[in-house]
Amino acid sequence: MSPPSPVAQRQPVLAARGIHQRFGGVHALRGIDLELFPGEVLALVGDNGAGKSTLLKILSGNNRPTSGEVLVEGRAHEFKNPAEASAAGIATVYQDLALALDLDVVENMFLGREVSVRGAGRLTGHLDRALMAKRTREALDRVHIRIPDIEARCVDLSGGQRQAVAIARAVTWCDKVLLLDEPTAALGVEQQQEVLNLITSIRERLDLAIVLVSHQLSHVLEVADRIAVLRQGRIVRVFDRDEATSSSLVAAITGLTEGDEE
Repeated sequence: MSPPSPVAQRQPVLAARGIHQRFGGVHALRGIDLELFPGEVLALVGDNGAGKSTLLKILSGNNRPTSGEVLVEGRAHEFKNPAEASAAGIATVYQDLALALDLDVVENMFLGREVSVRGAGRLTGHLDRALMAKRTREALDRVHIRIPDIEARCVDLSGGQRQAVAIARAVTWCDKVLLLDEPTAALGVEQQQEVLNLITSIRERLDLAIVLVSHQLSHVLEVADRIAVLRQGRIVRVFDRDEATSSSLVAAITGLTEGDEE
């Protein structure tokens, strides 16, 4: 008998058990079982309406499942909102990034978490700009994000730089799981590659578990360790990186046998 795989011997940092989601008469998710481990990128792929975004919203605390449970490090959670998911160590970056474009990089990194100057042992009400700038630079350097001027307004950054800021902010405030919803959408080729490099850097340097939702199969094949294929609300197959190809993914997504689409 062959020894168990390394994944089989580890405890998942995030797990979904028997997740169902109904919206009226629509059965959007049908018994989803999924595990995510520290230091891996798990991609979710599937056609439009397959259930990828619905599952991501449940994991991030934006939606509550009709039935089933979400576990973080073996403990069941019933997230009522994203703040509860964040408190459990889960951060999400959506396509719209949720950046305040008129604010600079430092202000966006600490948006809602501003640090005030202390005087005589109490908060003065004045922001500690120097400390926030120092921590911003440290956070960017930690995952090799190069933004020369962190006092630049985000509206003046490239699309790739904005995505990098949003991801850096997320990993600064979470310590277990990073959920990415189409992070390369609407970016140019060069900027897309920058984001893919960033995902790889985060996995290697921070040992975070990453869920990547993407329609770009070439991107998935480049950075994912495992690839879960959703079709009509079910996970129909989970590929290891070494066994997945574009044609095998398309076949699983569409329900066709490899070669039928040719």
